[in-house]
Amino acid sequence: MELTDRPRRLRTDGVRSLVRETSLSAADLIAPVFVDATATERVPIDSMPGHERVPVDEAADRVSEICETGVEAVILFGIPESKDATGSRAYAEDGVTQRAIREITAETDAYVIGDVCLCEYTDHGHCGVLETGAADDPTLTVRNDETLELLARTAVAQAEAGVDMVAPSSMTDGMVAAIREALDGAGFEDVPIMSYAAKYESAFYGPFRDAADGAPAFGDRRHYQMDPANRREALREATLDAEEGADVLMVKPALPYLDVVGDLRREFNRPIAAYNVSGEYAMLHAAAEKGWLDLEAVALESLQSIKRAGADLIITYFAEDVAERL
Repeated sequence: MELTDRPRRLRTDGVRSLVRETSLSAADLIAPVFVDATATERVPIDSMPGHERVPVDEAADRVSEICETGVEAVILFGIPESKDATGSRAYAEDGVTQRAIREITAETDAYVIGDVCLCEYTDHGHCGVLETGAADDPTLTVRNDETLELLARTAVAQAEAGVDMVAPSSMTDGMVAAIREALDGAGFEDVPIMSYAAKYESAFYGPFRDAADGAPAFGDRRHYQMDPANRREALREATLDAEEGADVLMVKPALPYLDVVGDLRREFNRPIAAYNVSGEYAMLHAAAEKGWLDLEAVALESLQSIKRAGADLIITYFAEDVAERL
């Protein structure tokens, strides 16, 4: 038999990289940073090896370390000094995230994204204003429309502090429209919105909740985050956010939802982001510690798969390590 089509011809050294279909660079990556108003020194996050909570006065130094690897953008998560029922420290002028934004933008050239949510700031750990009822009732859920005003205030507070982009993550209906209106009304028409358009009620968030001290005090988030079984619903969510003015559409988590990343890439002519979440990061570390996987290789392969599925931007805890290799 005479073979006329031999794909292996293009797999030899020299040509292999020339015909590579998917490229990944440090400029595609966004590194999460946890800033802790209660900390006086860096605190390692046990469930996320290599990551720490940093005090506000070390936030700029931490971001400078990230930028030295070639990563150009960070997303900030704050741990406040106190919490209450409405998460008021999220939108306070002197809130932890606002203080960190001022420090980082004054001392670095990093592109700074602010996560806009209330779960890290509420004493109940949910992403907004709770329905009236018993404080420990597991059936309670977040009151959607009352939460919109607080999200808008948080976004404006971050913009006033100098943030480059805001990223609402609460899966509140109408959040993009409310934030866009508030930003424009405050004179921040040029601040873009990266919406967590398809955020699933996932089991892969555990380590993040340890890192950001944002776990619900009771119940769960199934009444406002998406059902992991749903794919078509993601298009509905993303369409609403795009119509409301989202500049970037995000899928979270990434690896279990690559089909959704691909769907959004095909349907929308705007940047698509994917969040390679803490559980995805932690499980690869755990397997590597057992000697079952090569951590550097599987981290790179994971991020390449997310990019191949259609993501333009990837939020990942592997950002620094992979950027240095790239």
